[in-house]
Amino acid sequence: MADRIRQVITSRRDILVSGSTLGAALLAPNIVLAQAGPLIAETTNGRVRGSRADGVIQFRGIPYGGDTGNRNRFMPPTQVAKWSGIRDATQWGHVAPQPNATNPDAYGQMVGWNNYRGGISEDCLVVNIWTPSLDAKKRAVMVMIHGGGFTSGSGNLVALEGQFMARAGDVVVVTVNHRLGGLGYSDLSAFGGAELAASGNVGMLDIAQALRWVHDNIERFGGDPARVAISGQSGGGGKVSTLLAMPSAAGLIHRAAVQSGSTLRVSTPDIAQRETQQMLDKLGVAQGDLRKLQSLPYEQIITAQGRLGPVVDGTVLPRQPFDPDAPAISAAVPMIIGTCLEDFGFALPDKGDTEDSLRAFAEQQAPGHGAEVLKAYRQLHPAKRPYLVKAMIVTDLRVARDAIRQAERKAAQGGAPAYLYRWDWPVPGGGGGWGAVHGADLSPSMSNPTTLVTMNTPAAQLMSRRIGQAFIAFTKTGNPNCGEIPDWPAYDAQRRSVMLFDTNTRVANDPDRDLRLMWDKLAPT
Repeated sequence: MADRIRQVITSRRDILVSGSTLGAALLAPNIVLAQAGPLIAETTNGRVRGSRADGVIQFRGIPYGGDTGNRNRFMPPTQVAKWSGIRDATQWGHVAPQPNATNPDAYGQMVGWNNYRGGISEDCLVVNIWTPSLDAKKRAVMVMIHGGGFTSGSGNLVALEGQFMARAGDVVVVTVNHRLGGLGYSDLSAFGGAELAASGNVGMLDIAQALRWVHDNIERFGGDPARVAISGQSGGGGKVSTLLAMPSAAGLIHRAAVQSGSTLRVSTPDIAQRETQQMLDKLGVAQGDLRKLQSLPYEQIITAQGRLGPVVDGTVLPRQPFDPDAPAISAAVPMIIGTCLEDFGFALPDKGDTEDSLRAFAEQQAPGHGAEVLKAYRQLHPAKRPYLVKAMIVTDLRVARDAIRQAERKAAQGGAPAYLYRWDWPVPGGGGGWGAVHGADLSPSMSNPTTLVTMNTPAAQLMSRRIGQAFIAFTKTGNPNCGEIPDWPAYDAQRRSVMLFDTNTRVANDPDRDLRLMWDKLAPT
């Protein structure tokens, strides 16, 4: 009885932090009832027990790899030791070590960044699963890969909870925790012997091993190993882009979605090794002293790390993800690629909201051409707040351009199609002043309107149904067309069709074409 009470309390606590009063009110009564009777699934390593909430079965913290601490630090992921009996999978597993970047600013509070449910440990290679049933139906599978760049975040994030999508689309949803930062992307290949050859990409190898685990086990959770989609927003999109060029992930991915994270290029060995050496210098670790490096408290490594991420090492990652073209190894994988209209407004150091500050910002982004830039944006958006125009400028110059190029290169390959979208709906969260900000489309794409970003308003429910059903259709078939949206054509260099998700959701051919051509002229590389 005591264990049952603890399970109920834990389930209620997890719901209360989800940011949805309505969602909690609807789900809580079913959680109490769900504790009657264990839900057991068999994996290749042993049996696991899950729980049920509002008709969806959930498993948390199932290991797909061994502990990455001590002598496994910087090494490729190891296999999980088999266990006897039934392993409890009702509590969150560990989150990878990372900076304690709780982001107390307004945007960080709105998106709930960063989420550490489950605690922090190097023993962090776990998956979470949401499934409608443990039957043999073979449902399509969506594997959500968390954002946070390559240094922070987790699959335990409230915004990534999969019960909404599982219930709305009768699909299986999986999230993944993997190594980050200095523990996942330190290129030590010049530091020691062959055992460290893959050290710059072990964080990506973790995800590839998680996908292998999904392939080998998901059928026992009601899923279909032959219909596995991966999706990632922000840094998660960078990971998806990278996985599509990795031999170890080939054949394990059948569709892929990139949300505000299109990554054409990653680090090269010279840059990665220089960043790693700077970290070693801060730590006072001499060349070749691997045992000292493996024995340091992980907090010291996280504090000393620089801007680390995947590296083209010739083996784990043989080439740049999408440069100069789309990778042939994933030519048969259809893609959804998207951005938000004011995507990177949250990252603007200048939050000024005056026309003078906008004029100065435009000149800063395009020295000598600020007046031209400002005129182009004001012609198309004469009434938009100066702060949101700044957000559009930096988004168009960086994030949206990479998304367009990724879609162009995927389309030019002549294999599976790419579908391009832009999220234009301004979210009500944070007082409604952020516009269509970075991450605004994340939870809606998982059929979840209840977060602090979207506020579970009637409009949020509508938008979540539209993009959520498109992602569900894509997960099932590789084509996002569904009854909730207009016909969505595949992207090509002639029409440049883009789905605009807004109150008036519609397709536009080459939207804001003049701005695209202007940036191609002013910043061609």
